[in-house]
Amino acid sequence: MKVNVAWSTEGNEEVAGKTCAKKAVLDLMETKIAFLYSSVKYDTEKLLNGVQSVMGTAPIIGATSRDGIIVPDGYITSQGGYAGMLAIGDPDTKVTTAITSTSISPVEDGKKVAKRAMEKAGTKESPAYFMMIATPGNEEDFLKGIQDVIGDVPCFGGTASDDDLSGQWRIYTEEGIVDDGVAVAFFYTNKKMQNIIDGKYHETIHSGIVTAMTGERELDEINGIQALKQYAEWTNNKVKDLKGSKLFNKSILEPIGVKNSNNFIILRHPINGNTDYSINLSNDMYINTAVIHMQCTKGEMINAPHLIARELNKKTDNQSAFYIINHSADRKEIIEGNLNDIAKKIKDEIGDIPFIMPFTYGEYGRNNHSTNLCGSLMISEVAICK
Repeated sequence: MKVNVAWSTEGNEEVAGKTCAKKAVLDLMETKIAFLYSSVKYDTEKLLNGVQSVMGTAPIIGATSRDGIIVPDGYITSQGGYAGMLAIGDPDTKVTTAITSTSISPVEDGKKVAKRAMEKAGTKESPAYFMMIATPGNEEDFLKGIQDVIGDVPCFGGTASDDDLSGQWRIYTEEGIVDDGVAVAFFYTNKKMQNIIDGKYHETIHSGIVTAMTGERELDEINGIQALKQYAEWTNNKVKDLKGSKLFNKSILEPIGVKNSNNFIILRHPINGNTDYSINLSNDMYINTAVIHMQCTKGEMINAPHLIARELNKKTDNQSAFYIINHSADRKEIIEGNLNDIAKKIKDEIGDIPFIMPFTYGEYGRNNHSTNLCGSLMISEVAICK
């Protein structure tokens, strides 16, 4: 397997696309997939035109990232925009992509992209593993639809982001660009994949049962107490200091978690404190779920990416060919001044193994003995083996 990473901060999007593609496909006999991440400041259509002028019809999957990306060269960002690409060539790997806009039924949309990716592969067999990229809001339902078609196949990926939560995010493949929908890349290969999704948060002594919900992302009550009031008590905050968007930043270091039967915790980010004392969440939640007050320090956030990379390299027996690291964009609010330090720590940990890290509004993956999960405030690192 041959892997290259490239990036550009050219002011001209088409030139940026060409620059990335030329460097990324250098010495690749045939590009099997290119992972492309870019700024919302770029015209995505022009960027893809530049990429495809070099790569032709080769599979591409990607999304917008918040304010920058991290590659082995460090943290890449620019006032005018940026793009980064990781491309692989491997005779033993076939990758197909599919993309669709959101319809009335996100579950059906998931089924649609799964069937399309299999159709392009010319098979009815499930892939060895797959990548999912989505826009915010329906991640769990997209995943349900995909799994309805292919079964419990390992998944990794992340939710597209923008610079200011204004909804400018986009996802794309070689077939098109979508601002509300889902895309997949199906891997047909004998090369093993290992994934770790973690946040490096710790449980506190506070936990409770969800006793009321509105829909799947508005938490009304915990332990029969209005959710915002219960959260304020757990975190030693005044309710008035958690109202509206104030809750978003306050809860980055203190989110809530849901533990599964394998003692693994997936995180939910409380993102808005409503006037009726309910809380809007980043991901789905259900009545009678046990929730845990979680905590993390800034230092632990800074160290998390390279520590997870260390764990992942052990899981691959030091046979990692490359890493895709989906890193929470919300955590970026805390570690903004330390991004080049994080890049250096990762490089010191994994050496010359190529990697690319976008900043996402949601992270997907699975740990040992877990099913595919969607969370927030997490890091989902995947390594494909040589």
